[in-house]
Amino acid sequence: MQQTQRSPFARTIPPRGGQLSRKERHKLARQIQSDNVTLEIVHGNAAGIDVGKDTHYVAVPPDRDAKPVQSFDSRTEGLQQMVAWLKKCGITSGALQSTRVYWIALYDVLQEADFEVYLVNARYTKSLPGRKSDVQESQWLMKLRAYGLLPNSFRPPQAIRRLRSYWRQR
Repeated sequence: MQQTQRSPFARTIPPRGGQLSRKERHKLARQIQSDNVTLEIVHGNAAGIDVGKDTHYVAVPPDRDAKPVQSFDSRTEGLQQMVAWLKKCGITSGALQSTRVYWIALYDVLQEADFEVYLVNARYTKSLPGRKSDVQESQWLMKLRAYGLLPNSFRPPQAIRRLRSYWRQR
């Protein structure tokens, strides 16, 4: 009997009602995180930012700086240092992920500095296997943004946001 060789991605429907076994999750994580993935880099000047209450972790491509992952304070001075570092590294686009409201100040600062800011819903990335720390999360966001795999959340323009603020205050 002749066996046919299966593609590692041939099984697209998870077994047992959507649950992968531990072995299958690890195999999928290795496939996704390997450097042999044949994806085209769409945004080469992308950064990944994991937003936190006190600290933001920022990852840039490894060839841009000797220390490609850095942490910055979430207060104004730290945000300004982050913008200066991103400009020094030649970054033009960034992907933010936050589960609370801590992203708002960072989003506004980056947008004022003429960065293309992608606000990513954590729901789209949390189900993917392989990240355990804030540093790894920021590197993962940078990689996904570079390949163009992250959808942007809707954020209205500044004029509309200002009008909404007045309306809510009224």
